[in-house]
Amino acid sequence: MARPYRVKTRQTATRGKVLLAVRELLAEGSFHASTVEDVADRAGVSRATLYQHFGSRLGLVDAMCETFDANPALVSLRTADELDELIALVVRFWASEEDVLRQLYGVAAIDPAAADLVERQRADRRGELERLLRRLQPKDGRRALAHLLVLTSFETFEELRRHAGLSEPEVVRTLQETARTLLGS
Repeated sequence: MARPYRVKTRQTATRGKVLLAVRELLAEGSFHASTVEDVADRAGVSRATLYQHFGSRLGLVDAMCETFDANPALVSLRTADELDELIALVVRFWASEEDVLRQLYGVAAIDPAAADLVERQRADRRGELERLLRRLQPKDGRRALAHLLVLTSFETFEELRRHAGLSEPEVVRTLQETARTLLGS
């Protein structure tokens, strides 16, 4: 008889192999074109095993969200109480998951699973920004939120990193300076 610990360990290992396969396909830019069977093959598991653990393609993306939730920058962001700190943590998160997120954001318009992940991330970021603004109490909270939503978006990060050629620290400084100017602090 298998011990529950061994079963749990095998399940965790299987989930890890599948999530690694998803991450690799995303980083390669081929997740959108991949089938569930492709993911299972890449992970070295059967299609039935993949469905047992994740249920669907959307379940795979949901599981990727769970891995993002454990990212140290994102964990710290949830307790950030200073504007500069929050911006630095947002940039650190974007940078640490850049290859994967670039693909997910890129196909969000045509892939419902990716669109769902992007919308959840936007809602979570908005919630964190609203929390911080309640503490900071700017004169025009609605305008401040609008500015911060633009400044802390993945699209802004990508524009500064890839198209303006800024390093991660330069992105942080640029966004912090811009936020302070826009919010008058």
